[in-house]
Amino acid sequence: MSTGSGADSAPAPTSTHESKTGGTFSSLKIRNYRLFATGAVISNTGTWMSRITQDWLVLSLTGSAAAVGITTALQFLPMLLFGLYGGVIADRLPKRRLLLISQAALGLCGIALAVLTLSGAVEVWHVYLIAFLLGMVTVVDNPARQSFVSEMVGPAQLRNAVSLNSANFQSARLIGPAVAGVLITTVGSGWAFMFNGLSFIAPLVCLLMTRTSELHASVTVKRAKGQLREGLRYVSGRPELIWPIVLVGFVGTFGFNFPIFLTAFADEIFDGGAGMYSFFNILMAAGSLAGALLAARRRSSRLRMLVAAGTLFGALEIIASLSPSVWLFSLLLVPIGMIGLTTNISANTSVQMAADPEMRGRVMSLYMMVFVGGTPVGAPIVGWISDVYGARTGMAAGGAISMLAALGVGFALTRVGGLRLKVDLRPGRPHVRFVPREQLATAA
Repeated sequence: MSTGSGADSAPAPTSTHESKTGGTFSSLKIRNYRLFATGAVISNTGTWMSRITQDWLVLSLTGSAAAVGITTALQFLPMLLFGLYGGVIADRLPKRRLLLISQAALGLCGIALAVLTLSGAVEVWHVYLIAFLLGMVTVVDNPARQSFVSEMVGPAQLRNAVSLNSANFQSARLIGPAVAGVLITTVGSGWAFMFNGLSFIAPLVCLLMTRTSELHASVTVKRAKGQLREGLRYVSGRPELIWPIVLVGFVGTFGFNFPIFLTAFADEIFDGGAGMYSFFNILMAAGSLAGALLAARRRSSRLRMLVAAGTLFGALEIIASLSPSVWLFSLLLVPIGMIGLTTNISANTSVQMAADPEMRGRVMSLYMMVFVGGTPVGAPIVGWISDVYGARTGMAAGGAISMLAALGVGFALTRVGGLRLKVDLRPGRPHVRFVPREQLATAA
């Protein structure tokens, strides 16, 4: 399934095939994926409740945006250190079995944090430790979950299923922060953590109900030496894989530090509380959900869409960081969520569709390691900038780095694809577009 072009990812299906498999919710017609999505929306709601509550709990215990950054960094540090090994494990073992183990472990971590908080014994180092343990489980859970989607739906529905996964996650993001805000202010943080822990029962039940006979044939790689290096060589030799991964690395490391940005803006800039922080997250989730549903309607993944979305995402963050009022800041969070999600989905689907099945676990582990694993590097840096120079400067810096990275990747892809920028000022013609070098030479 790898492609040869550096400018675009896998080609769009034929029109006949599209008519059979098209539609925003087409992959939900598959029973196994429908079960998977049902369990995921419940556990995702609990996860978002826990994330909001965890960030606010750390801020309450320490009063420091940098401490929130440290918590986020610890949760994603294992992905940076061990992410590639998680991909090797995901390629070697059945994905469904791995997910049963990892989802149960995530639920136990949630319950442990709930017990500590409800007993009144919680300290910031407890939150740090559990965040790190969650990260260790995620090392295997992420590539297994990403790869299992293709086994449930097959290549024809992969893009739609990836987009609906994101829509699922963002739908939960609409519900989770709102419920978390109510629980924090009424009965306390502990019950939000408890709901998160118990919510993992749903995906476990749905995985047990999965009909294995209806799964698409998976490629299980036998244990052998050099599989990690083989995966790295595979990615490094394919521009359609390496450049999307580079871009999401910069965006994930510096631009997606919203726990830091939003807590700092709610607490320091606009003098709000947990309710305002939850409100900010809901607005971003609304934009992200819209972005995911729009992506589900598209049937092809273009790398130029990825570059454009990454550039616009960075620019919007810079504009939002300068917002003089809470209402303008809030309004900008909707398109930031929409374009940020478009960037993520475009990169994710481009990489998945370009990777060969026997390499997909290792490729997706590298993708997640770069996208998520960069947070331990970026979160403390952005948190420190926010503490020392202010939240506005921290958010503007994240946006600027994301925008420059997108422009740099766009330039690299035009070189790889043999493209040049053409400016045509004649009436009725595109003013600016990319064209092949040969076309420019002929026109000259």
